[in-house]
Amino acid sequence: MSSIPLTDAFASYLIDERHFSAYTARCYGADLRQYVQYLSDEFGIDIDLDNERIAFERKSQSNPHGSVAGSVEPATITQHICDATTDSIRGFLANLADNNYSPATMARKIATLRSFYKWAERKSITTGNPMTMIRTPRQSKRLPKAITVEQVEQLLSAPDDSEVLGRRDRAMLETLYSTGIRVSELVQLGLDDLDQTGQALRVQGKGKRERLVPLGSHALHAIGRYIEMVQNDPRFSLAWAEDNLVRPLFLNKHGSRLSSRSVRRKLDKYLRQIGLDPSISPHTLRHSFATHLLDNGADLRSVQELLGHQSLSTTQVYTHLTTQRIQESYTDAHPRAEAG
Repeated sequence: MSSIPLTDAFASYLIDERHFSAYTARCYGADLRQYVQYLSDEFGIDIDLDNERIAFERKSQSNPHGSVAGSVEPATITQHICDATTDSIRGFLANLADNNYSPATMARKIATLRSFYKWAERKSITTGNPMTMIRTPRQSKRLPKAITVEQVEQLLSAPDDSEVLGRRDRAMLETLYSTGIRVSELVQLGLDDLDQTGQALRVQGKGKRERLVPLGSHALHAIGRYIEMVQNDPRFSLAWAEDNLVRPLFLNKHGSRLSSRSVRRKLDKYLRQIGLDPSISPHTLRHSFATHLLDNGADLRSVQELLGHQSLSTTQVYTHLTTQRIQESYTDAHPRAEAG
């Protein structure tokens, strides 16, 4: 479904003011367009982009008391979005439930609408917020999936590092596991973000917040070998030229920045190659990084800083995982711990 000016303005706000990643902004945009489609179907409205533009412009000129400068055509979807009630939202959520959306997906769509209506109310586009009475459905907490140290070592040894792209893949996987950074953070790394002397990476996380993460010796060695081969390969001579303002650390075969999707494809290739669970994702390496640190005595605050979590509660989910593993070890090892 095509965007309307109101949804376009919200998407710009997410990227320009909230500093959402392009991926997250796209997800929120898709949720909002689905809501718009529901309202247009519910009210039998054919969306006319010219009328929507006029309606949005007039709505945007609302004064702080909520009156609108000029009349607004009542048959625009923009008008129905701005005048939506709690019942409208509940109708949309009921429609999602009827179509078997999971609680997690519904929770994200609620978060989208909550963010949207807060923004619209702050901009005086709406005179109220229909989300104030909507509660997010309770979800069962899913423990993050982690793989064993042995499986990690098997995966990291899979790439053929006798050629440049194999060395890149080895360095890339070593970096994900060594630092616990998100794949979106990995592909945004520049050559200048690497501090080989200080054995660290400068990472730009969510909300454009920067943090410094230490690099383990294995990852540092793998990156060094990859850089050495790239510098001696004429195919990549322009990618890291001194006058090049954008010098991505991890390059694709054309000398451009590697994409998140490409990282996933490379990982899938190595999982098939060594026969590991195909559901393992780049994020699994982040979970494994955190779990293995806590298993070996790291404190929760340090892991929080390394992962770039704003809230400690986000990191605490890993303590449940380590507690579960301890319980399993106890049950397996203690002679009086058999299940009743």
